[in-house]
Amino acid sequence: MIAEAGLAALWFAAALALLQLVLAALGVWRSSRFSVRPELVEGHRAAGERPPVAQGASTGSARTAEEGDAAKRVLTDEIMAAVRPVAVVQGLLVLLAMLLLITVFARSDMSVLLVAENSHSDKPMLYKIAGAWGNHEGSMLLWVTILGMAGAAVALLERTLAKPTLIATLGAQAAIALGFYAFLLFASNPFARIDPAPADGNGLNPLLQDPGLAFHPPTLYIGYVGISIAFSFAVGAMITRDVGPAFARAMRPWVLGAWIFLTLGITAGSYWAYYELGWGGWWFWDPVENASLMPWLAATALLHSVTVLATRDGLRAWTLMLAVVAFSMSMIGTFLVRSGILTSVHAFAVDPTRGSFILALLALYIGGAMLLFALRVGTVKQGNGFDFVSREGALIANNLLLTVILGIVLIGTLYPIVAAAFGTQLSVGPPFFDKAAGPVALVLVAVMAAGPLLRWRRDTLAALFARMTVPVAATGVMLILLATIGGVALLPMLGLALSAGLAVASVAPLWKRNLRRTPLFTYGMVVAHLGIGVSLAGMACDTAFTQATLVAARVGEPQHVGPFTVTLDGIKPVIGPNWSALEARLSARRGEDGAVFYLRPQSRYFANPVTVTSESAIATRWDGQLYTVLGEPDGTGRWQLRLWWKPFVTLIWFGGALIAIGGALSLLGRLARGRRAALREAYA
Repeated sequence: MIAEAGLAALWFAAALALLQLVLAALGVWRSSRFSVRPELVEGHRAAGERPPVAQGASTGSARTAEEGDAAKRVLTDEIMAAVRPVAVVQGLLVLLAMLLLITVFARSDMSVLLVAENSHSDKPMLYKIAGAWGNHEGSMLLWVTILGMAGAAVALLERTLAKPTLIATLGAQAAIALGFYAFLLFASNPFARIDPAPADGNGLNPLLQDPGLAFHPPTLYIGYVGISIAFSFAVGAMITRDVGPAFARAMRPWVLGAWIFLTLGITAGSYWAYYELGWGGWWFWDPVENASLMPWLAATALLHSVTVLATRDGLRAWTLMLAVVAFSMSMIGTFLVRSGILTSVHAFAVDPTRGSFILALLALYIGGAMLLFALRVGTVKQGNGFDFVSREGALIANNLLLTVILGIVLIGTLYPIVAAAFGTQLSVGPPFFDKAAGPVALVLVAVMAAGPLLRWRRDTLAALFARMTVPVAATGVMLILLATIGGVALLPMLGLALSAGLAVASVAPLWKRNLRRTPLFTYGMVVAHLGIGVSLAGMACDTAFTQATLVAARVGEPQHVGPFTVTLDGIKPVIGPNWSALEARLSARRGEDGAVFYLRPQSRYFANPVTVTSESAIATRWDGQLYTVLGEPDGTGRWQLRLWWKPFVTLIWFGGALIAIGGALSLLGRLARGRRAALREAYA
């Protein structure tokens, strides 16, 4: 009965999402009909005028009109007040459904079709639990669970927005959830039974049997859902015409949280693919990798734009557009992974019918939001102005460059799919993305270094050049050093040089400041920008200095890669929890006098499902990683070995962690400042 209880919880959650949408729409409509927008009242009071009469009032006095509408206002308030608890209960119900799905996986209930197709009784418990979302239906339920819980959090925690805008936001969130509930219930039921139940299941894809499965998808989905919350805020603000700093301050924590989790998810996914697939690379521009990168690029642009709106009341229309674009990228990624149009280790589904359903949802949500934006953009005030040479100007340049990179990635991802639909098979791979997006990214890094050193509103180029002296000098010194070394290609050379300049420029906002009184979000900006410089340095080093060796080695024969000597000592069979393997014993030494250490790469065989995987063995040192993979025997006593020495490659993921830490510091700093402001207002 556990599966039936989960399905019932899912149906009840869908019903409450529908109720939430209806109540929100009714409440916002009645509020606009029988209430006067608060900003209009305050504007008239500030001017010393009588506040306007509510729409629909009689032609008598304002007091008579207010008395005549009193009952309607009370009813409207009751309708709007009901939206919050409905959102909370909906979130709890879908959470219950997710927990029940995890339960049937943990119990290996093979009478549930999803468990039979994606699990096995011999799997370790970690992979049984994580396997609940390591498939199409389960991952979609996790997506909707996070969506419902996020809506519940907004209902419980948000207290700064005007009530009509908040209710419109919750209504937009309910509309998104309702579409995905319909997708689960009618096209991808995770609780469907199978009769008769098989004796055991087909097992989980061995490439997913890794601790990364427990971390990577949930963090990405939290990021995607955070973007959906920002989208709902934007839709709510457009519906009530309440686009201003208050709306941006309410939306900013959700954008920042989404950006943090997307950063963690992409960083973790990159390292997971790096060590699990045994190919020695950290990014392949796989279409599904791009599907996670595109929302991150849009969220990065949105984060900077919403900060300008929240603190300086600028970029109002641009912020709304970016919120819509960011959620569009999230939906496109969902479509690519689940439509069956891609063949990838990341893809969950091969059913075009499901892809058509998601495509319809994408058209409905994004098309509707674009239509609303077109209808409302004329009512959005321009906001405060600023000079081109200013921090706002640098943020606009930042946004435009991010948008250009986003466009390049989007075109490179979708063009082969469109071409295939017309009968032309082609591939767009790393050379295109590196050459097209690389130079734009380097310009973006230069703008990123200069932006925090500019003043708000207005500045001068002379003052900027004076502040950039040390970062420019660091860039020049690195260029000279690399030119002296020689043999480094232009793009990685510029990347390393600019990463040095960015690292110096990122800490420049702390110069001559009282560090104890510096706001926490300023430290967050510094750490995040420093993280980007560190990651860029790791990427450039990996491209410029990696050394690789592919050999057919006999036992006892030394092989050389970079500064290391690696010797195959032997091959032996080993048995794991649900796999068997051939394991190589490699002894490695750095230089002539280095201490010997050992690596044990494996070639694993899984019976359920039948799969052979390469398990790399990696030795991490302060200046890089020695990466080893065991290949096939050649029948003459030799074994294929792939060896890489990758100098400073770990900086890629260390920088990613710094970026996320910087985002977390900024989020905590913003929340703490908001809390202090609320307390001051309460005790004023």
